[in-house]
Amino acid sequence: MFKHPVLTFIALALITFTASLTSAQPGPDAKPKYGVSGFDKAGASFSSNAGDDFFRYANGTWLDETDIPDDKPGYSLRIIMTDTAEQRILEILKSAAAGDTSNPVTNEQRIGAFYKSFMDEDRIEALGAQPLQPLLDAVKAAKDKSALAALMGHNNSDVNGTIFGFYSDVDLKNPKIYALYIGQAGLGLPDRDYYLKPEFVTQKRQYQTYAATMLRLIGWSEPDARASEIVALETRIAASSWTRVQQRDPIATYNPMKVSDLAKLAPGFDWRALLKAAGFPKLDRVVIAEKTALPKIAAIFAETPIETLKAWQAFTITDNAAPYLSTAFADAAFDMRARTLSGQKEQSARWKRGVHAVSGGDYLAGDRFDRIGNLGWAVGEVYAARYFPPQAKAKIEQLVVNLKAAYHARLEKLDWMGPRTRAQALKKLETYTIKVGYPDKPWNYGKLVIRDDDLLGNVRRTATQVWSSYVARHKGPVDRSEWIMTPQTNDAYNGSLRDIVFPAGILQAPIFDPNADPAFNYGAAGGIIGHELTHGFDDQGRKIDAEGKLRDWWTPKDAAAFVARAKELSRQYSAFEPVPGVHINGDLTLGENIADLGGLTLALDAYRASLGGKQAPVVDGLTGEQRVFLGWAQAWRGKFREDYVRKQVVTDPHSPRAFRVNGVVRNIDGWYGAFGVKPGEKLYVAPKDRVRIW
Repeated sequence: MFKHPVLTFIALALITFTASLTSAQPGPDAKPKYGVSGFDKAGASFSSNAGDDFFRYANGTWLDETDIPDDKPGYSLRIIMTDTAEQRILEILKSAAAGDTSNPVTNEQRIGAFYKSFMDEDRIEALGAQPLQPLLDAVKAAKDKSALAALMGHNNSDVNGTIFGFYSDVDLKNPKIYALYIGQAGLGLPDRDYYLKPEFVTQKRQYQTYAATMLRLIGWSEPDARASEIVALETRIAASSWTRVQQRDPIATYNPMKVSDLAKLAPGFDWRALLKAAGFPKLDRVVIAEKTALPKIAAIFAETPIETLKAWQAFTITDNAAPYLSTAFADAAFDMRARTLSGQKEQSARWKRGVHAVSGGDYLAGDRFDRIGNLGWAVGEVYAARYFPPQAKAKIEQLVVNLKAAYHARLEKLDWMGPRTRAQALKKLETYTIKVGYPDKPWNYGKLVIRDDDLLGNVRRTATQVWSSYVARHKGPVDRSEWIMTPQTNDAYNGSLRDIVFPAGILQAPIFDPNADPAFNYGAAGGIIGHELTHGFDDQGRKIDAEGKLRDWWTPKDAAAFVARAKELSRQYSAFEPVPGVHINGDLTLGENIADLGGLTLALDAYRASLGGKQAPVVDGLTGEQRVFLGWAQAWRGKFREDYVRKQVVTDPHSPRAFRVNGVVRNIDGWYGAFGVKPGEKLYVAPKDRVRIW
């Protein structure tokens, strides 16, 4: 009998992965981290109604009984995973710091010296603002605005600020080469809305006070008047800037041009001075993002008095450097960035901040450790060697193959997609590179100098070395083996290299537990893998073809069908109200919401196929499909302070956690049968109105 090769591959992949999950259990005494199956029933609230609030049904008792620690803006099982990684990194750093750090030449010695310099509080307090002096002297010495533009060119290689951001990435129209992208920047608050909308007037006022405080700490003249000018300047920039929804469109933000044409488009700013300082003195071609905003911001720069621009640069340098300076600076930054903007009550312990300073930032707390120089790749080398065995890598790689096969099967039978678009979609799916755990090639820090008595110097030298590596790669072809996320990071991503990456840091319970029931791992790990796969086909990812090029490969009919479905999903999410009076922006979060819906849909498909026609076992009183859905819901278990949620809704393309569960399950038919959801319940959506995309 003829066997379809794709279906045979899918079946074999599913069987292999199911076997690997079973064999992952070392013996009868091996237990999941949570509960019997991997799901923590004690943290659920099964007495509530799944059809009214499935997030609470799965997590209600935990939500009610868990307090947010004072040193965090929120708490979740994912944060507990990060805490575990943090403790592991602390052990690595303390061990490295206990060795000889007087002349570090190995990566382990470097991370030890860096950590030691952060923990030397007495020296940091004694120095005060002194480490900033060379930077501030350079600002004061700037004779004209071209000199200030040159200082902005050091934004990625130092702690300097810039009103125009720039970064190196794969060229979206020619993915065999790198391009330098330039876009709007210059805002110290999280988003343009913080300057322009009345609901953020308090935060804006406190930001001006913060700017005055920082200027006063560095001895800048007329700090109160200058702070007022700084906020007025940033308000003008905000009014000229694109919204985050506009910035999501890769077509609108891909505007290649010669540097000479950029100078004509946005006069009043010395682009050559910025590019030369950034390491691109001879670069002739750049890609502009917010094409209509850049001329306006350049005009604002040209119209602003040089003394105001100098004060802005001095403040921004101090703001960026504050976590590495004495208590007066660090506490002021915490009060603004974490307490005011995220509701965090207490500053984290110094050792925790030291871990983030060396390893990479804590984005939740609003610190700047992820923005400038750190030794995250050096830490990741040691972390992966200690905590991520090859066997774990093999299991996850197999799960990725399994989900990819399920996606292939789903693409083949989509009822709204025609054969021409389908062929291109299948081709694109097969081009994805899966990266798990850690990079195959270690990061080369070359002759980077790290000193155990020079914290801010370590930050600045590391930033310079890392940025120089990005500059140097422009001379050669694109390296598809490259990673942009360190191994210890508790996250995953779908990148411009058509790669899907799962660092070692995310591969822990409750996301992946080798001792958990297969259905649970399908819902949690499988759902997130499916999420990343779907990103290549979300409302923006779908605009990239199988070669990684920005190109329309859809028939008009299929594109219209997709847009209609996506529009309905956006409408659904825009109705959600995570904080009274604050609604989710369904357009801003659309890509992530599509990926969540696709991810859990794929996970359920894959689990069903893995059963090979057999009845799913009941484990801990739960059916197989119930465990898939509960695995997904537990992966997002968490709660956050109101100020943080307000900021998230404005700035983050991800929906708050409850809606990454409730907004997804209501559109999946299998959820209704698994939990007996009926018409009239709050999450119920009639079958004809459920959003089905991938």
